Amino acid sequence: MGIGSFIKKQFIDVLEWAEDSDGVLAWRYPMQDAEIQNGGVLVVRESQVAVFVNEGQIADVFGPGTHKLTTQTLPVLTNLKNWDKLFASPFKSDVYFFSTRVQTGRKWGTQQPITIRDKDFDMVRVRAFGMYSYRVSDARLFFKEISGTRESYSRDEVEDQLRGILMATMAASLGGAQVPFLDMAANQTLMAQQVKGDLAAAFARYGIGLDEFNVASVSLPEELQAALDERISAGMKGGLSADKMAGYTKFQVANAIPLAAQNEGGLAGIGAGLGAGVTLGQVMSQSLGATLAPQQAAPAPVAAAPAAPAENSIEARLEKLKGLMDKGLISAADYDSSKAELLKKLIG
Repeated sequence: MGIGSFIKKQFIDVLEWAEDSDGVLAWRYPMQDAEIQNGGVLVVRESQVAVFVNEGQIADVFGPGTHKLTTQTLPVLTNLKNWDKLFASPFKSDVYFFSTRVQTGRKWGTQQPITIRDKDFDMVRVRAFGMYSYRVSDARLFFKEISGTRESYSRDEVEDQLRGILMATMAASLGGAQVPFLDMAANQTLMAQQVKGDLAAAFARYGIGLDEFNVASVSLPEELQAALDERISAGMKGGLSADKMAGYTKFQVANAIPLAAQNEGGLAGIGAGLGAGVTLGQVMSQSLGATLAPQQAAPAPVAAAPAAPAENSIEARLEKLKGLMDKGLISAADYDSSKAELLKKLIG
């Protein structure tokens, strides 16, 4: 090996990271026995950050651009090394590159149900799934708290740690939200908003910025759903109040949403069936109330009250259907279909 090749191998003039492979968030420049030329060039591409580390201590941080490495551009490292202003010799330092690109389309899910307090059912074990995206937002914190001095740190490795943070945060956030499970299950956007703020704060402590977070489905374990079905059945045998019937309708919606993805046509495909179920729930409530009313009346015979006009009954049903549509429990198409059926009965 010639002297020229030896010098070229031992002294580095240009430091850069081409990101040859996808999914790497942190990468250490391979120094080995080499030294960095004073006055050398550091190239940091867009969506990258470079960090100089001296004996395990973070020194200078560089954003995107081309940087000439001198005592003026490396003030922290200069101070740590006790260099004078005229220092012009090759030097040793570890250099780490970090990818700050947004990592999109990352899946999350509760492998085991998480237990939360619920004001309707006391304690509920919930399963949920969805997508999120994130990026390295603070290279200093990410290096100190997550990646450390490894040669490289991948997206899969960081997500192993994020999974535990996500589950713990979700349990704490939903448990303290005081929002009934049935409401969250029927409105997954509400559930995502409830969790996202707390999760962003938890990620930030590790130098990670949460970009997006959504909930695709939420459900109960099979045994808990069976117990809830029994409770609903028992309530129906004794007569359901308006509040309980509304809760039952919400639960029907909650159960229908996770199944939408499995049906041809998605949510639109289950719209008609859902509308029929809601209408049936209203009719059941009115029928049960009418059946139990004579049993609760005094035993003495009284004159029968005149039946309510059919128009009033149909108007009441239309108002209830309109209320369900306003709350997002049925679609506009379901409302129009049911309205047409009721008006047809009214007109004859």
